[in-house]
Amino acid sequence: MAPPVSCLLVAVLFSASCKATASSDQTCTEKEANKIYNCENLGLREIPDTLPNTTEFLEFSFNFLPAIQNTTFCRLTNLIFLDLTRCQINWIHEDTFQSHHQLDTLVLTGNPLIFMAETSLLGPRALKHLFLIQTGISNLEFIPVHNLENLESLYLGSNHISSMKFPGNFPTQNLKVLDFQNNALHFLSREDLNTLGATNLSLNLDSNDIRGMEPGAFQAKVFQSLRFGGTLDVSVILKGLQNSTTRSLWLGTYEDTESQDLTPAMLEGLCEMSVESMSLRQYRFSDLSATTFRCLTPLRELDLTATHLRELPSGIQGMNSLRKLVLNVNHFEQLCQINAASFPALTDLSIKGNLGVLDLGAGCLEKLANLRRLDLSHNGIKASDCCNLPLKGLRHLQYLNLSYAVSMGLRRQAFQESPELEVLDLAFTHLTVMASQSPFQNLPLLQVLNLSHCLLDASNQHLLEGLGGLRQLNLQGNRFQDGSLSKTNLLQTVAGLEVLILSSCELLSIDQQAFHSLGNATHLDLSHNSLTENSIDALGHLKGLYLNLATNSIRFIPPRLLPILSQQSTINLSHNPLDCTCSNVRFITWFRENLHKLEDVEETVCENPPSLRGVKLSEVELSCGITAVGIFFLVVFLFLFTILFIFAVKFLLRWKYQHI
Repeated sequence: MAPPVSCLLVAVLFSASCKATASSDQTCTEKEANKIYNCENLGLREIPDTLPNTTEFLEFSFNFLPAIQNTTFCRLTNLIFLDLTRCQINWIHEDTFQSHHQLDTLVLTGNPLIFMAETSLLGPRALKHLFLIQTGISNLEFIPVHNLENLESLYLGSNHISSMKFPGNFPTQNLKVLDFQNNALHFLSREDLNTLGATNLSLNLDSNDIRGMEPGAFQAKVFQSLRFGGTLDVSVILKGLQNSTTRSLWLGTYEDTESQDLTPAMLEGLCEMSVESMSLRQYRFSDLSATTFRCLTPLRELDLTATHLRELPSGIQGMNSLRKLVLNVNHFEQLCQINAASFPALTDLSIKGNLGVLDLGAGCLEKLANLRRLDLSHNGIKASDCCNLPLKGLRHLQYLNLSYAVSMGLRRQAFQESPELEVLDLAFTHLTVMASQSPFQNLPLLQVLNLSHCLLDASNQHLLEGLGGLRQLNLQGNRFQDGSLSKTNLLQTVAGLEVLILSSCELLSIDQQAFHSLGNATHLDLSHNSLTENSIDALGHLKGLYLNLATNSIRFIPPRLLPILSQQSTINLSHNPLDCTCSNVRFITWFRENLHKLEDVEETVCENPPSLRGVKLSEVELSCGITAVGIFFLVVFLFLFTILFIFAVKFLLRWKYQHI
């Protein structure tokens, strides 16, 4: 009897219908209801009727609008930001934006403009940011001047402009950013600069091949920043900057740009101007000596990235104002070759990406008693006993980056020379902990620790002892014994953690009590592991989490786990082999009802059944019930069961009377 009954039950079960309906995509992507929309690269020739009149931010780039006029955007009177990048615009007619009083930013980058009407920008009461990059402009008189009194930033890069002289009626007094990079400016005169009425302006003249400048062209001008990247002769620039003031001066060049070697004489012009921060990236020094730095003494920041340095000269004097020194991508062999004693007031030192293995030496930075930030990343460092000798004297160091070294050995209290550390980055460095106790015991102020991809034994329960103030911990790419995060683990000593990253740790399971000490957690990344839905139980006491469970092995999420997910703020379940059958219908219903707290919804798709593979979970609608065929089989089953029951009763009664 059992086989027929089983077959009928199976038939009924399989008769339940599962169907998916996909909602049609909107023409434009809604980023914020009734306010922010993205219509990029849709081949549109007009503004879609689906956009509400209340739209404030519109990204409309890479469409087709050869001409725009006062009817093109007339319905969207609330626009604040409008991006029309590469819409093949040739003509902008009269009064195009006459009704757009709130328009703040207009992006016209990459449009081959032939004509802009004088009144085309009338309407906006406070247009602040105008982008005319790569629009073919060759003369500043092309730009309509009406209604630009409040303009704060004007971007004119990659055009054919040969003179930066503005028309007399052009309102420049409120400009804060003026970008002329990659144009055809070869000579700058005093007259050109006199048309700029703004002060504290950030002026970008990169890649203009400036060959001449009237001496004193910038005289008495005050700038926030000046950029002359790619200039062949630095002395030409510095002569023109006599008696000017700027907070930041960028004189760097580029790898594909030929330039003269810098000599002390070429830098003499710095003595005739006031500057706080300067970059000389990619230049090469000839006759480098202490004299080279004579006019650099007032600087507070100096960037010498990729300047082919092998050492800094000894005997440099007067650099008592320098607070930040950048020596990235050079050729130092040992840390002592920078002669740190020449810069006693440094608070920020960066020597990263050195072109060769950097030996940390012993006490090379001892004279930098005020140092707060030290970046020695990407230097191929090998240190068998780190890091007390290299950090000798750095008692007030707060930030230390030693990531992307080759290997380091850490003993007990490996950072006792710098007890005030708040951020320590050791990512992608093979660490060998040479003591049973924690190497971080003397760092009570440490708040951020990056130990990602350090080939650590993350099962060492004592590794993080002494880090009572730790708030962010990154253990990405390290392994736990047997792929399991057990009840007793290294996280028990860092109860104040707010951000924990355990992605790519080859985790298979998490004990229900593994996170019991992390009551303050707000961000938990468990992505790129092999966790199943059973590990979600470990999160029962945590609320308001940003929870990343992407790229795991989660198939079914039973109803008992849905309250745990519901109490989190943001959840990412993308790239899991999710089941989209009726056995998972409660979860799918929950998913559709909680889209506001789900991340990467577009990448959260079905894996099973094959007919729905690749379909977005947000578009799946399951209809789970007994169909007409199922009802038929159920009725047949009940009818047969009733007949069998009657015959069984009769048989038992007959057998009973025969044996009286």
